[in-house]
Amino acid sequence: MHDTSTGTTALPSRRTVLAATAGITAALAVTGTGTAHAASYNDKKLRALISRMTLEEKVGQLFVMRVYGHSATDPTQADIDANLKEIGVRTAAELIARYRVGGIIYFAWANNTRNPHQIADLSNGIQKASLGQPRGLPLLVATDQEHGIVCRVGKPATLFPGAMAVGAGGSSADAHTLGRVSGAELRALGINQDYSPDADVNVNPANPVIGVRSFGADPDAVARLVAAEVKGYQSSKVAATAKHFPGHGDTATDSHYGFPVITHSRELWEKLDAVPFRAAIKAGIDSIMTAHIQFPALDDSGDPATLSPPILTGILRGELGYDGVVVTDSLGMDGVRTKYGDDRVPVLALKAGVDQLLNPPSLDVAWNAVLNAVRAGELTEARLDESILRVLRLKAKLGLLEDPYVSQANVDHVVGIGTHLAAADRIAERTTTLLANEGRLLPLSRRGHKKLLVVGADPASPSGTTGPPTGVLAAALTELGFQATALSTGTAPSAATADQAVAAAQDADAVVVATYNVTAGSSQKTLVERLVATGRPVIAVAIRNPYDIAQLPTVPAHLAAYSWTDVELRAAARVIAGGARPRGKLPVPVQRADDPARVLYPIGYGLTY
Repeated sequence: MHDTSTGTTALPSRRTVLAATAGITAALAVTGTGTAHAASYNDKKLRALISRMTLEEKVGQLFVMRVYGHSATDPTQADIDANLKEIGVRTAAELIARYRVGGIIYFAWANNTRNPHQIADLSNGIQKASLGQPRGLPLLVATDQEHGIVCRVGKPATLFPGAMAVGAGGSSADAHTLGRVSGAELRALGINQDYSPDADVNVNPANPVIGVRSFGADPDAVARLVAAEVKGYQSSKVAATAKHFPGHGDTATDSHYGFPVITHSRELWEKLDAVPFRAAIKAGIDSIMTAHIQFPALDDSGDPATLSPPILTGILRGELGYDGVVVTDSLGMDGVRTKYGDDRVPVLALKAGVDQLLNPPSLDVAWNAVLNAVRAGELTEARLDESILRVLRLKAKLGLLEDPYVSQANVDHVVGIGTHLAAADRIAERTTTLLANEGRLLPLSRRGHKKLLVVGADPASPSGTTGPPTGVLAAALTELGFQATALSTGTAPSAATADQAVAAAQDADAVVVATYNVTAGSSQKTLVERLVATGRPVIAVAIRNPYDIAQLPTVPAHLAAYSWTDVELRAAARVIAGGARPRGKLPVPVQRADDPARVLYPIGYGLTY
């Protein structure tokens, strides 16, 4: 039991956990000690659970919903107000009581992920609220912990390089370690489903939504790393989720704000996009997330894949033989709301073959739409039962039907421990990619280049707990024996900011500049050209997409870090200082700026010293 005066949820004892799930164990007629093990939950017993559910409970089981607050029962007034406005309830506990949802998704912006002990307590509070309901079932608690640029749980939890960085490292063992360690930490926090890894093959440099979230542009390499990461997560009893089926890697439109169309032929889809999903299925993936994209070669109806029976039932279930959980991408995204109203989307998704409906803009509208569709005969109750069975199989496999709670003591033993942080640093060190090194400028000499100026972009931290990048780079280089000063110049430096940077460069022996998705007309490009013109040696570090070098041909030394989180920046600093050799190889090709049809640096390119 945890002292409620400290703000933590008083957990039931082992006996009361079993009592709370007595309805489950009675329905399953588990013999012996009364403790139900995952292996005991065969389909017959799970169907017995389903047969006892009301129609409203069945509808709820299909939804995974956001909710504001750091606590399941006692959020701040601001979070209560946000919940009332968006969901019509005050707390997570009220959400569960009213809608009987099957899952909750955590976001940093919803104040769900402040610190490890708070997250564990929130998870326990959510499970307690659900098990306290009549015929209560444990919840799948999910988040998007991809690492790199998409991360909901921040420090002091262990933060790893993102997918494209891991792709540059190329090690299946590293991908497995990432999944295993991250999975162990998530599980300790009560998060049991991770919407990761990204299985998209990023073949479009202009892709605004996937990019460095993908392992790369080679489908076989992506497949190998996806499979390894899946096995890693699932070895730690966290459901991995391959996304975004049937493949979001070749689009210039962000499905959060538009409706992308993928123009690949069926043949190209088989050779490119399908390969990592097949590998994930072969690796035993627990869940697959759909994409809000049109894919005319697979379904010419104009519907998004999320709502497409030919894609989800015909191809994913039928041809690929997948019978695990299918979860939609967020139903609040424009890509799925363009063609149909919010009341039609959840019904059409279920008809297409989806099992979990993620984060609808209005839960009341979506929940009642499904309920009314069953009552009107558009959806059968048997169709709901089919999806609920998949969801319950997953909950049983994860051990949630036995005991969904986590202990605060275990948080300290698992989350952000030294061995995990060291593993993240080791993996990051294998990812930094050296693309140019004229005159063997790198590694920098502490004697010849003692004073360093670090300028560049300081994008917001993905988790809210890292950065700013220029400060992290300067601190890491100072630790390594240099005298480094940081000057943040932003992603769109003004002429006055550039003047300030050029003036500061006069006092430096060399300049390190952090670049962020540089385009032909970007003022970042102008800043870098002006810094090169000072005559000071310039080292560029691309902190997002690795394509920046094509726009910066005059820079003598160029590194790709693939993300601006601390672990990747510290690794880049060690490479600059000679504390580590650059070992990363490009997992995507870099095309020429003046002729995108021609490759400047191919997949597999990377210098060392």
